[in-house]
Amino acid sequence: MKIKHLALLSSLLCSAQISVVSANEATSLPAYGADLTQTSVSGLSSGAFMTSQIHVAYSNNFIGAGVIAGGPYYCSGSYSFQSHLQNAMGICMNPLTASVAPDGEKLFGKAENFAANGFIDDLSNLKDDKIYLFSGINDKTVTQLVVNQTKAFYLAAEVAEEQIFYNDKVNAGHAIITNDDNDVECAKTHAPYINDCDFIQSHNILKHIYGADLNPPVETDKLSGQIVAFNQAEFIPPSGKYSSMSEKAYAYVPKSCETEACRVHVAFHGCEQGANFQIKYNEKYGDQYYTTTGYNELADTNNIIMLYPQAEGSSFTPFNPKGCWDFWGYSSNDFYKKTAPQMLAVMGMVERLGEQRQTVTAELTQAEK
Repeated sequence: MKIKHLALLSSLLCSAQISVVSANEATSLPAYGADLTQTSVSGLSSGAFMTSQIHVAYSNNFIGAGVIAGGPYYCSGSYSFQSHLQNAMGICMNPLTASVAPDGEKLFGKAENFAANGFIDDLSNLKDDKIYLFSGINDKTVTQLVVNQTKAFYLAAEVAEEQIFYNDKVNAGHAIITNDDNDVECAKTHAPYINDCDFIQSHNILKHIYGADLNPPVETDKLSGQIVAFNQAEFIPPSGKYSSMSEKAYAYVPKSCETEACRVHVAFHGCEQGANFQIKYNEKYGDQYYTTTGYNELADTNNIIMLYPQAEGSSFTPFNPKGCWDFWGYSSNDFYKKTAPQMLAVMGMVERLGEQRQTVTAELTQAEK
């Protein structure tokens, strides 16, 4: 990242009154001894498709998922007579009718075959998970016909109806939802795709997954922890030459998580929402997804580490000009398998958070001096 971009990001974060551990290229994501038995995931748009993808492929590692304007697992494999890209850009976004929309039950059947071949985890892991789904009435980007089939997929996986919360009654555009008057008007679809609809969606996601009795959120200017900027590139496997993932990613670590075994929630931004993409094309947005969507405030008081992986735009190879997460195969033909480079990278970050903290005793530190 260029110096001017670092300066801009620093000023944005300071204005939000959140402390930041700034990282150079060599800074590694620290280990926090997190409780990885309580890991969950959510995302918007392409991040929602990635949420469906990683939640199903690595179902043994997650206890719940929040899908905001996204389709079911392997949506881009819906019709064999079309390419993954054609499916992704067509029936996985705005199908003309329900009859040509992706079929959640059939896609679950394909997932069963993948699991039988060892490409993804045993799908029985999904049965006890909590699922949050959202589709705005005015969302013309990924329509309700698509999100309906995400619910159908999970029902086919024998997730009980009462474990699925599906909100399709809000006149929202294509966006993650907040209650901030400074955000985009609720019914519109406009960058940075963070809309004011008078409720905080991230809170609803975390409460549905972890329980409604979570502690109340802290105010933004009283956050106890810090944003950690870290070297995401170290987690990209050799197969990830075309991963379209940024050099850096971010985590919010509450103060309590420096000493306690906290839970982990992974939040995937949508297309055009990655920090590098926003800084490059619209400098006023840069940090908004990982600082202003409300996750950190509730995570702070409930011992949850927030992990914000980052994708960025690429104009040639791979062709990913809007910085979307891969749910159609630009990064690898294995994009839907556990061996997919993006998913391997993210799971590597999660595993790092769960590793034992490295502590140095005061005596050793003094001796080294």
